[in-house]
Amino acid sequence: MRKASTTRHSGPSQRQLRVGEVIRRALSEIFARGDLHTVELSGASITVTEVRPSPDLRQARVYVMPLGGANAEQIVAALNTSAREIRREVARAVTLKFSAELSFVLDESFDRMDRTREMLSRPEVARDLDD
Repeated sequence: MRKASTTRHSGPSQRQLRVGEVIRRALSEIFARGDLHTVELSGASITVTEVRPSPDLRQARVYVMPLGGANAEQIVAALNTSAREIRREVARAVTLKFSAELSFVLDESFDRMDRTREMLSRPEVARDLDD
């Protein structure tokens, strides 16, 4: 009889990481070439910072950041509206068993890094770090 595992995996599997990176590269190329036929996305420079596929690889959350953060919410909304077209472009670019359903979200890690940097540069925090 097999014993149930009591430990949980805390992060993505190697397969999820590999598939996420393949999708990220394909999306970066698609955005760089301007293959999308949407007025809201024309001329927008979009950075794909990370792709996190689900464990079954059927869905993927795509973290994006427009250059300079300009019109970020509108661009993310346009990406989600065009998700089916983008999914077809990704399926043409990469060979996977399934084409993941894409959902786009704004990557806020840059803002968190700025807030952390700002907090660490405060005199009272810097004083505590020097001790």
